[in-house]
Amino acid sequence: MIAKLFLKLIGWKVQEVMPKGIDRCVMIASPHTSNWDFPIAKAAFVIMKIPLRFTVKDSLFKFPYNLIFGPLGGIPINRTPKKEGEERPSTVQAMANMFKENDKIAVMVTPEGTRSKRTEWKTGFYHVAKLAGVPIALGFLDYKKKLAGVGKVLYPSDDMEKDMREIMSFYKNITGKHPEKFSVDLRYV
Repeated sequence: MIAKLFLKLIGWKVQEVMPKGIDRCVMIASPHTSNWDFPIAKAAFVIMKIPLRFTVKDSLFKFPYNLIFGPLGGIPINRTPKKEGEERPSTVQAMANMFKENDKIAVMVTPEGTRSKRTEWKTGFYHVAKLAGVPIALGFLDYKKKLAGVGKVLYPSDDMEKDMREIMSFYKNITGKHPEKFSVDLRYV
């Protein structure tokens, strides 16, 4: 298998702890500090047999880009109202709707939103999971240990602050390729 060979050649291992029976989830991909994060994560998720997908603005999903994004797992997000005069759905709502349309899907999000250092994460991933009624899987790439995987799965509760503290507690000891470009969300530390 190409994914196993790729990770072996670059010296990475996969920690396979995704609980059985979780067919739909929001998958956090963090830390996100390098362009290498995507190919390493993609290979790890292939090995773990997780149907990883990611969202792309539908305007970027036209030829020839659809030939790249589609096979890599991209899903176009269309925020156009279903009927004329309706309000345009938010990105959170559009992403939550994807879970209604798919029995097996793990939607990858990078809550830092950039490869630059952010001390506040975007929390849309949390709201998508809550709205869709799916868990949040804590995917990670630890460059120090050369280990990729899913650390734990969290079901969003009615206490977002508590849940976010738990998420930050997990990620605080994970090392990105460029550690100086990574921070957990300091609001929840």
